[in-house]
Amino acid sequence: MKIVCAYSGGLDTSVMIPWLKEHYDAEIVTYTGDLGQGEDLEPIRQKALRTGANDAFVDDLRERFVGQFILPALQAGALYEGVYPLHTALGRPLLAQRMVEVAEEVGADAVAHGCTGKGNDQVRFEVAFQSLGPHLKIIAPLREWELTTRELEIAYAEERGIDIPITKEKPYSIDENLWGCAIECGEMEDLWVEPPPDAWRMTKDPSTAPRGSVEITLGFERGVPVSIDGKTMSGVALINFLNKLAGDYGVGRMDMVENRVVGLKSREVYEGPAAVVLHLAHLELERIVLDRATFDYKRRVGQDFANIVYEGLWFGPLREALQAFGSQTQERVTGEVRVRISAGLARVTGRRSPYSLYDDGLATYSDGDTFDRTTAEGFLAIYGLSYKTWGALQRRNS
Repeated sequence: MKIVCAYSGGLDTSVMIPWLKEHYDAEIVTYTGDLGQGEDLEPIRQKALRTGANDAFVDDLRERFVGQFILPALQAGALYEGVYPLHTALGRPLLAQRMVEVAEEVGADAVAHGCTGKGNDQVRFEVAFQSLGPHLKIIAPLREWELTTRELEIAYAEERGIDIPITKEKPYSIDENLWGCAIECGEMEDLWVEPPPDAWRMTKDPSTAPRGSVEITLGFERGVPVSIDGKTMSGVALINFLNKLAGDYGVGRMDMVENRVVGLKSREVYEGPAAVVLHLAHLELERIVLDRATFDYKRRVGQDFANIVYEGLWFGPLREALQAFGSQTQERVTGEVRVRISAGLARVTGRRSPYSLYDDGLATYSDGDTFDRTTAEGFLAIYGLSYKTWGALQRRNS
C-alpha cells in the first residue's frame, strides 16, 4: 500500500509517519506545500525522510494560492461570521488538490491527513479528496489512534526520537500561511483568558507599536490589488509587504468564538494583517463603484461564499457559480484607496475611482447643489403610502 500523507513537520504529522508505517505496513510519501508560511521547507522535507518517509514532495504554491484562492475570496468579500478572512480554510483545498495530483503521479492507493475528529479541516480535506480523487482511500489517524491527547503524542514522539516544534510548556497549535495565522489550544481554550504575548507570530503588541502612523495608497484593478503608493507589485509581494507593515503596528489581530462545521463552538485566535487591510480597502472601493442594489446583494453572496469556503465545499458547482457572480461585479472595481495605519488600527482616509457613482453636485449641501428638492414630496408620498394606509387602519381600530 502507498499513502500520500499531508505533512507540515508539526506534532501530529510528525507522529503520523511512524504510526502509519506501523499500522498499515505502507510506503509513505509526504506532501508539503509552501503557502507562504515563512519557513525553509527543505529541512521539513529532510525531516520527513529521517522520520521514515520513503519519498517527500515540496512545492511552492504561493502564486497559485493567491491567484486561484485568495483573490476570489477577497473579491467576494468573504469573511466568515463577519470576521475571519479564511486563511486556513482557503489553503486546505489547494493542498488537497495537490495531494490528489501527487497521488496520481506516484500511483498511491490512499491519502492521509492529520486533522482531528472534531475540527473543520477534516471536512475540508476529505470533501476535496472525494471530489477530486473518489478512487482514493482516506485515512485519518487522529480519528483512529490511541494517542488521544497532545501529551500522549509528545510522549510517542519522544520515545521514537522525533523532533517536534512543541513542548508541554508551550502547547500551541500554529497554522500559518501568506494570508494569515491561526493559533489554538493551551490556555486559550479558556474563553476568559487573554492570548499570551508569546502566542502571536505575525503582529506586534499594539501597545508597543511605533508612535504616530503611516499612510499608504492601495491601487486596485477589477477588484485585484495591484500596487502600493503607485508601485506595481505581484500578489505575493504585495501581501508580504502589508503583512510586515500592518503587523508591525499590531493590525490584524482577531479573537473570536466561532461556530464550527461539526456543531461545536470554538475559541479561535487569528492574525491577518494584509487580509484585514485589503478587505477594508476593497470594500470601500466597492462602496463608491457599485450601485446600491448590487452592493447589498453582493454582501449577502459574500457571506454565502465565506460559508462555502469554511465548510470545505470549494470544489463544487455553487462556489463556481458564486465566484462567477463575484467576478462580474468587479468589472469596474478599479481605483485607489488611501489607508492610514496606526497602533492596532487601519482606517480609510480617501478613495477615488474613474467609475465612481459619487456625484459632487447631488451630494453637496453647498453651492453647486444639483439635487431637485421638489421631487422629494412626491417620492415620500409614494414611498410611505403603505405605512400611511397601515397607520390609518390601526388608528380606526384602536
